[in-house]
Amino acid sequence: MYNFKECSEIIERRISKIPSYHDPKELFDPIRYTLSMGGKRLRPSLALLAHQLYSDNIEEIINPALGIEVFHNFTLLHDDIMDNARLRRNYPTVHVKWNENVAILSGDAMMILAYHMVSMVSGNILPRILDLFNKTALEVCEGQQMDMNSESRDNVSEEEYLEMIRLKTAVLIAGSLAIGGITGGAGDADIENLYQFGIYIGMAFQLQDDYLDIFADTTKFGKEIGNDIVSNKKTYLLISALNASETGLVNNLKEWISRKKFDSEEKISSVKRIFHELKVDRTTQKLAQSYFDKGYEFLDRIQTGEEKKAELKRLVDSIIQRER
Repeated sequence: MYNFKECSEIIERRISKIPSYHDPKELFDPIRYTLSMGGKRLRPSLALLAHQLYSDNIEEIINPALGIEVFHNFTLLHDDIMDNARLRRNYPTVHVKWNENVAILSGDAMMILAYHMVSMVSGNILPRILDLFNKTALEVCEGQQMDMNSESRDNVSEEEYLEMIRLKTAVLIAGSLAIGGITGGAGDADIENLYQFGIYIGMAFQLQDDYLDIFADTTKFGKEIGNDIVSNKKTYLLISALNASETGLVNNLKEWISRKKFDSEEKISSVKRIFHELKVDRTTQKLAQSYFDKGYEFLDRIQTGEEKKAELKRLVDSIIQRER
């Protein structure tokens, strides 16, 4: 059985072998560029790990897993346009390197390529795979729209935020695991348990990201912290803080949010202090841990034996411990 690192390496090798289209190069060069940026390859690797719970032959899951990764990168490409992001994984984004029209069309082509690869499975499981992937893809779009809507609203609730990250982040992780279970031959109960495991782990992963962007040790986290504060990004911490009852601290926070000119380090330091005094840092950590714990419950229900599930547990443990 391949471990997560080996699964990630398999995906990386296979991505480089995705059929190479040449003309028009303005359409296909951005696709190759996007897929060459790297990343954790988390979602396709989870599909491989789930598949291996039931089957040692990974060829049935390789193409769907690659399709999942192409789809994920398509969403990032279009997100970058909507967010007017200049960098992705320290590379210029596609709409910056080329232009916005090229980025939109190349993204569309990536989505079509993703569907083509996801559909490369045995005929008897194809309808189920496509039904799940269609549902997942639409939910990701719903989550992105909710995220955009929240940026223009002042009264976003914690519940709305959690639903947004379920759709935007968690369902693709859950779908990856469930698709791996389907291609491996899992029963209905295990497929559902894999899906729910992915939902809770995905929720925890995003909440942890919210926390780490502000409170991580930069020497361990590997990137600058505080960008969410500088950009007034509506994370769980910010939403919880704005909904707190301590009027003085909340008004101070709102004043920082409304400033057009500020020193970034001063803003980060001040908002971090407000978050700490409102205890939203602890609240976020506790909520993330509760989702991790719930995810483990669904993983424990999977009927494949502890030895086969060990790599998934090790992976979740490594996610929980990152930066700490």
